[in-house]
Amino acid sequence: MHSSDFSNNLSARRKVLGGIVSGAALLGFSPSASGASPALPVGRVDPAFLPDADPPEDLFALARLRNYKTRRSSSWDRTGGNHDSVPVEAGQSATLLDISGAGVVTHLWFTINSDDRHHLKNLVLRAWWDGESSPSVEVPIGDFFGLGLGDYFTYQSALLAVAPIKALNSYFPMPFAQSARLTLTNEGKVRTDDLYFHVDYVDFPALPDGLGRFHAQYRQAAPCKAWTDDWTNEYDAKVGDRKNLDGEGNYVFLEATGRGHFVGVTHAVLQNQDQWFGEGDDMIFIDGDTQPTINGTGTEDYYNGAWDFGMQAFGYAHNGAPYMVDPERIGGRYCLYRWHIESPITFGKSIRVTIESGHANHRADDFYSTAYWYQTEPHAAFPALPAPDARVPRILRVGGAGPAPIG
Repeated sequence: MHSSDFSNNLSARRKVLGGIVSGAALLGFSPSASGASPALPVGRVDPAFLPDADPPEDLFALARLRNYKTRRSSSWDRTGGNHDSVPVEAGQSATLLDISGAGVVTHLWFTINSDDRHHLKNLVLRAWWDGESSPSVEVPIGDFFGLGLGDYFTYQSALLAVAPIKALNSYFPMPFAQSARLTLTNEGKVRTDDLYFHVDYVDFPALPDGLGRFHAQYRQAAPCKAWTDDWTNEYDAKVGDRKNLDGEGNYVFLEATGRGHFVGVTHAVLQNQDQWFGEGDDMIFIDGDTQPTINGTGTEDYYNGAWDFGMQAFGYAHNGAPYMVDPERIGGRYCLYRWHIESPITFGKSIRVTIESGHANHRADDFYSTAYWYQTEPHAAFPALPAPDARVPRILRVGGAGPAPIG
């Protein structure tokens, strides 16, 4: 556009805009009447755009100087060589951390070299806080990191991640006021040749008030107890019309007493029957409620997916089904997780976190789970850890939907 054309067009536009403003004034519309801010004198700044006297803390969070001391307990070679691992004989334990004082475990990292094909089920992680006699964490190491079927796969989430290859990472903060002790016990029959580990933590003179202690609890049902094995289609009226309002027969992720909050679960499934395993609803009972305080609409919905996950693996910060093999068939394998870090589920006296195994518990698949939560101490007794062989997933003959007969 030529400069003279630009000037003429600009002049014309100003005349049109001036006419619009004048007409609006005649009709009773004005900047102040419409809610618009009046023009400010030259050199003045609109107060709405002045810096906050108290800017948001997250603006400075990463830059804020820390007053703690950063420490690590690891398997490094104390001779200065390159043998940076420790062996764990069958029936023996390795001490990962044993310290006094106040602090927070901020990160766990492991990688394991073992000829035991079931080492993810046979090696058990335990943690004690503040001199307690009963561990607050007692979980097979694979299950703790979301590998509930004893197989490695890679995934990333906000609190757990498995990186290539066979690198196990936890980012749960684990506070303690007086002491912390972590161990890994080999409950299998084969020596673990190399256990590499880092336990990163920070220490303080004292913890602030109001902090729960980290807990993680393993459970399994192999198989889940179904009320029937006489079905071939889970949407038949006999199954689909079954009622379950009080959670009777549900699989239990967690039962806890005290004050605290539930932050999530990892859940592995081995199908013993054909078709979709996940018509079961989550039901959470809080502070003695006999009916579910929180009631869901289906397993995939609890894990924030939909429609059988589309039979596609996925993994996000808060939710995922990152491992999926032969879905909706006998032998189908799933590993799932859900983190409630956007709003942990609180309880004042008790909590019972459950889910149906199929609609109204008509299915008999194998479930393996780890629940994660924070609470005041003392905690309720954990259920006894199943024997090592019983933790290994196996397909079972349980009736119900299966392949059509041949011939």
